[in-house]
Amino acid sequence: MTTHPLVTLHLWGVPGRAVPRAVLRMATGRPALARLPGLRFAKLLGTGDGRTFTVRDADPRRWGLLAVWDDDAAADALEDSPVAASWRRIADEEWSARLRPLAARGLWSGREPFGDPRPQRWDGPVAAVTRARLVLRRAARFWSAVPPVSADLHRAPGLRMAVGIGEAPLGLQGTFSVWDSGASLNAFAYDRAPHAAVVTRTAQEGWYAEELFARLAVLSTRGTLDGTDPAAG
Repeated sequence: MTTHPLVTLHLWGVPGRAVPRAVLRMATGRPALARLPGLRFAKLLGTGDGRTFTVRDADPRRWGLLAVWDDDAAADALEDSPVAASWRRIADEEWSARLRPLAARGLWSGREPFGDPRPQRWDGPVAAVTRARLVLRRAARFWSAVPPVSADLHRAPGLRMAVGIGEAPLGLQGTFSVWDSGASLNAFAYDRAPHAAVVTRTAQEGWYAEELFARLAVLSTRGTLDGTDPAAG
């Protein structure tokens, strides 16, 4: 296994009339994904605005795929695959990013999807992926703590985009965000009071049965969301 896998994130926007077909693809798309050569890890994702991490955040008109590949050639093959073609048949917009892991800790479905990269310097824009599986009996306290952090995130200096991601409407949730630099991400993670308070409470109250945090270099982006590339500088 190489030390630097390639990570891709695709987001597809669909018109309202295509939402049932998007839901069907979420339910049936995994076998086709699993057949793609060079694929190490993949998750089909629903999206939302991440304001509360409850079902009322969900955006049924935007869906995603996060995947980890052996190399660029494997990721290239996705673009010409039946998986991508099936989403493009119903999508009215598409945005994608290519990313390289810079640092990662934790598990996603019992695995380390981004490996165990040695922390390294990167002077360009940086993406952050967070994902957690809640301890359901503690979920209410978690949900009550989210809104101040989310509001602060969306006004944080250096944030280019942020979207909630999840494999299920409840209990499994995360975020994908893009920042001007590692320094701006650090400032939000460690210096902003709402986020620091939630980090402290997470350790004290044991909200998560499983959690992951990863930092990734943004190598390139393509396409649009709501008419623009939200990650472009």
